[in-house]
Amino acid sequence: MNLITQWVTHARDGQPMRAYLAVPAAARSPLPAVLVIQEIWGPDAHIQDVTERLATAGYAALAPDLYSRGGRAPVLAPERVEAVKAFLDTVPPAAWADRAALDAALAREGPRAQQLGETMGALFAPRDSEGAVLDLLAWAEHLAEAPASRGMPLAAIGFCMGGALAFTLATRLERLGAALVFYGAAPPPEDMNRIRCPVHGFYGGEDRRITGALPAVRSAMEAAGRRFLTRVYPGAGHAFFNDTRRSYDLAAARDAWARSLSVLAETLAQG
Repeated sequence: MNLITQWVTHARDGQPMRAYLAVPAAARSPLPAVLVIQEIWGPDAHIQDVTERLATAGYAALAPDLYSRGGRAPVLAPERVEAVKAFLDTVPPAAWADRAALDAALAREGPRAQQLGETMGALFAPRDSEGAVLDLLAWAEHLAEAPASRGMPLAAIGFCMGGALAFTLATRLERLGAALVFYGAAPPPEDMNRIRCPVHGFYGGEDRRITGALPAVRSAMEAAGRRFLTRVYPGAGHAFFNDTRRSYDLAAARDAWARSLSVLAETLAQG
């Protein structure tokens, strides 16, 4: 399918921000919209690919760059983020949380160690989650008025950090039709009674930091009377859907994608 892809701009509080938009070239009327919410790496090649895959499925798909409002900091320049990803692929995942092991691996990088360390520090520092949610709400308003999706229903899909934000967005955006959460953390139980849409979660069985919390999340969602449908893939780890990472699990990703498209087709059927 031929697609129209472009970077579009919007603003919040007078500060410009940008997002990657993909729509079918053959569309002659507004389409149902899907917000694609980034991993920690930003709207990189993987997230852009997911956005294009959703456009191929018949949606106006938009992936905000949550680091772009007011201008991306040089420390988070895409090429520097890519360098960190490549470095971390050389380090066992268990070492990511081991400061001494990570420092030792960084020391072996020679002259570029400082730059890698600065970008990792920026990526993994405590995040302004509220600011990210406000950016997403602004983009949702944009989609409600943009020619590609004006007046059409909206869903959200997010991955890791973006999965947590998709879950949170469900507590803040009443018109959201569905939240698809890929290995993302849940909002506090006291916020769950504000959710109006079904939440679909996709998790790797080996991603124990996230799956360990699932029983409590299910209980809290049930107590709030909210729909929470989950799929846990035995043997799959965190980021199993990302086919640019060594964590990729083809079978789990294939099943999760098929289920996601089914959810979107059902949720956004009026479009």
